[in-house]
Amino acid sequence: MKALANCTYSEMENMVKSLGQPVFRAKQIMEWVFKHYELDPDRMLNLPLKLREELKVKFICMSSQVKEVSKASDKTTKLLISLSDDEAVEMVIIPSRDRITFCLSTQVGCPVGCRFCASGEGGLVRNLKAHEIIEQLYHGIAHSGKFPDNIVFMGIGEGLFNFDNLAAALEKMTEADYIGMSPRRITISSSGYIPGIYRLIELGKPFILAVSLHAVDDETRAEIIPDKLRYPIAEILQACDDYENKIGRMVTFEYTMLAGVNDSDAAAGKLAMMARRHHAKVNLIPYNETSEGFKRPAEIDIFKFRDILEKAGVTVMLRLEKGSKVAAACGQLRVQHLEKTINND
Repeated sequence: MKALANCTYSEMENMVKSLGQPVFRAKQIMEWVFKHYELDPDRMLNLPLKLREELKVKFICMSSQVKEVSKASDKTTKLLISLSDDEAVEMVIIPSRDRITFCLSTQVGCPVGCRFCASGEGGLVRNLKAHEIIEQLYHGIAHSGKFPDNIVFMGIGEGLFNFDNLAAALEKMTEADYIGMSPRRITISSSGYIPGIYRLIELGKPFILAVSLHAVDDETRAEIIPDKLRYPIAEILQACDDYENKIGRMVTFEYTMLAGVNDSDAAAGKLAMMARRHHAKVNLIPYNETSEGFKRPAEIDIFKFRDILEKAGVTVMLRLEKGSKVAAACGQLRVQHLEKTINND
């Protein structure tokens, strides 16, 4: 069955015609779905009751629901979203002084299995469908009362491994006839999945690509990321160069700082050289501890690392603490939910 959140104008026009309804009803429905972010036909009050009932029969409307809400003192809010098969994913609403960012997930679980990350615990369960990705956006809008200034695909999953569904969701999010958000305000994070980066290039849209580098040499990266989806750093950097050259946007290197693993002065110097050579920004992420095997660096070491990058002329973003009290690291709330489910069985 087709989902309302992933329906096209032509599909909706064919549907209303088949019901003997005037074609303008299709435009009304699509405006509710993509301009008012409404997936409940009962709220589409300018439609005839019979047509609203037919929508509920012929389409998947809202297939997910907010199961749990956790809010931190800085107003960062995490929504645990229950899916139609009783699986769950997370999205995070991140406010700042002058904007609001939504962090969305692309998979239930994650195939990459970075050893410090809660998202990969239990591996990949399944890909999210395009409408399930879009529904996270709508849940965020309903909860916050605002459309986001930015969207980042940095939640659970390797989005480029679920490329077809991600691309379909991105099309609806960015096409003017649908949601119409600028692709320049959308960041797609990847662990360095090279086939997916080249498929993203083929879309030809100026999304921001953020690559989770986490190390400056392959030996260190092998300690962090398992073999199955790990590519050599040199090949990842080449893909980043190709992305910038063909799309015209600087790539961001995401770098989770792990004490005693990748936070040395030498690593900072090498990362600075790599960032300058490949015209990349660096997003430093002090580790939000979820694994007993890794620790967060001391604050003095975090700032020293940042200073080395800045003195080398690199644009650095040091990710501020957001939502540590709501288990805001990827996958933490989902893991807690799974533990509760197991304990209650």
